[in-house]
Amino acid sequence: MKRNIESFRKGFIDGIPIALGYFAVSFTLGIRGGDVGLKWYQSALMSATNYTSAGQAAALSILEEGGSYIELIISTLIINLRYLLMSAALTIKLSPKENTGMRMLMGIGVTDEIFGISVAQKTPISPVYNIGAMSVACPGWVLGTALGGIMGEILPSVVTSSLSIALYAMFLAIIIPPARENKVVAVLVFLSALLSFLFTKLNFLSGISTGMKVIILTVTLSALAAFFFPIEEDNNLEEEVE
Repeated sequence: MKRNIESFRKGFIDGIPIALGYFAVSFTLGIRGGDVGLKWYQSALMSATNYTSAGQAAALSILEEGGSYIELIISTLIINLRYLLMSAALTIKLSPKENTGMRMLMGIGVTDEIFGISVAQKTPISPVYNIGAMSVACPGWVLGTALGGIMGEILPSVVTSSLSIALYAMFLAIIIPPARENKVVAVLVFLSALLSFLFTKLNFLSGISTGMKVIILTVTLSALAAFFFPIEEDNNLEEEVE
C-alpha cells in the first residue's frame, strides 16, 4: 500500500509539467473548436475522450469541411495507431501479476509524454505511477480546452483568430526538433507538406475531402517509411524484460 502511494505521488509530480503543457496546447484547440461551431462543453468532451492534439486537430478540420463521421473515425484511428504500439511496449515492462483492469485503466491515458516518462522508470513499471501522472495531466488537457472554448465565445473574433495561430506554432514545435535530428523524418515532413499542397491545388485531387486526405497521406507515407526505412529491433528492451 505504501509503495502504491509513493508511486502515485511520483507519477503525479512528474505529470504536473505535462499538465501545464497540455493546458497551453488544448487552450488553442478549444478556440479552434469554437471556430468550427462547437460549444465549449462539446470541445471539452472531445478532449476528454481523445487525448491527442493531432487527432483532435484533424477531427476539427474534418468537421469544418463537413466531412462524414466515417472519415472522422478512420482518420482519428489511423492518427492514434501509435498509441497501440506504445501500449504494447509498456505492457511488456509490467509485472505479469498485474491484472487486466489495471492494464486497461493505464491504457486510457497513454500519450506521447506519459509514455516517455513511463518507459524511463525501472522495470517492472507500476500502473499506479501512470495513474498518478494521468490524474493531473488529463484534467489539464480537458480544462485547457474548456477555458479556450469559453474564451473563444467571449473574446472578439479578431483576438481568437490570432490565438488560433498558436495551434500551428505548436505543430511546428513538434515536427522541427525530430526533423533536425533525423533525415528520414525531415524528408517525410517535406513530402507530407508537398503532397498536402498538391492535394489542394491539383484539380483532380482538390475534390477529395479533408478526412480522406488525412487518411491517404498518413497510410501512404507511413507504409513507405516502414518499407524503405525499417527500424531495427531493440534487443536491450527484450533483455530488460527477461
